[in-house]
Amino acid sequence: MSNEQFLESIGARIKRIRQEKNLTQSKLAELCDFEKASMSRIESGQTNPTILTLRKVSQALNVPVLSFFSEPVAV
Repeated sequence: MSNEQFLESIGARIKRIRQEKNLTQSKLAELCDFEKASMSRIESGQTNPTILTLRKVSQALNVPVLSFFSEPVAV
């Protein structure tokens, strides 16, 4: 798996969890105190989020950070 694919898989997991919780990308960005564009880049794998950024996202989604790494997701 390339670095790009790895970032895309993390973003896909975040997006799936967000959708399961019926949150819009804008609402999740607001909960994390991010710009919507930043959340879009994270979900699409266009940026390499820091562990602290992933922590904010996990807290907003009320899931462990490890949930972004644990399940295979088709990208």
